[in-house]
Amino acid sequence: MEFRVKAKLVTSEDLRRIVTRLAHEIIERNRGINDLVIVGLLTRGAYLAHRIAKKIEEIEGKPVPTGDLDVTLYRDDFRTRLKQPDVQVTNIKFQIDEKNVMLVDDVLFTGRTVRAALDALMDFGRPNRIHLAVLVDRGHRELPIKADFVGKNIPTSIGEEVRVKLTEVDQEDCVYLVEAVEEEK
Repeated sequence: MEFRVKAKLVTSEDLRRIVTRLAHEIIERNRGINDLVIVGLLTRGAYLAHRIAKKIEEIEGKPVPTGDLDVTLYRDDFRTRLKQPDVQVTNIKFQIDEKNVMLVDDVLFTGRTVRAALDALMDFGRPNRIHLAVLVDRGHRELPIKADFVGKNIPTSIGEEVRVKLTEVDQEDCVYLVEAVEEEK
């Protein structure tokens, strides 16, 4: 399926500002960084988590344990997909018991990925609380899940998609609004 860019919604400078704002909000809501750990959802959520953790370290002068979580096998639709799932490596090298977990993802849409992440996290322990930070909330929830920290709310139609691009995987930092274009036959 082909996609057409409708708009560039976030520039690299906007993204830098959003990460800085989210870092400050996370510190404030947690009253510092004691007992805070950050877990990013692979792929782009993990890169955002590491950027936020780096910014928090710059602000607070201490590192925050940060890990990466693959939720592929926890998704409620992975068995119904026709193709082989692309399983990645979860990397959480710290305890989450009695910690305040900041779960980070790039786009919040139906809520199903976050539900899978909650299930996956429980296999690692029992945190005090789990908060959710997302770069973009685009609406259209199918589950009762709401982000605690949102970089940008971007209302979309069901035919549109939000594409987050990060230099670590895409060689640019930005967010695009795209729509499917029917291929001519």
